[in-house]
Amino acid sequence: MKKVFVLFALASVSAFAATITGFVGDASCGAKHADASAAATACAQKCVKGGSDAVIVTKDAKVYKIDAASKDKVTAFVGKSVTVQGTVKDDTLTIDSIK
Repeated sequence: MKKVFVLFALASVSAFAATITGFVGDASCGAKHADASAAATACAQKCVKGGSDAVIVTKDAKVYKIDAASKDKVTAFVGKSVTVQGTVKDDTLTIDSIK
């Protein structure tokens, strides 16, 4: 019983609430779009339309994947800088709100 409790405690520690500011780019190019330039915007929009997953790229080039439940929330923001509130677990972001 104690082992089960320890496993649940460790699992809950690995997910944390976060506010992340970054660029909504695409998984194909990832950190190449940390600057949010016009070229990065055009590339990200083209790649996401072509089937690449959207990601959040911070100014320090950290790339966060978007979980399946949050993909619809981020689609309108591809190619834009945003501030996201949500939960991060293993570099995957679950979005609560996006501006």
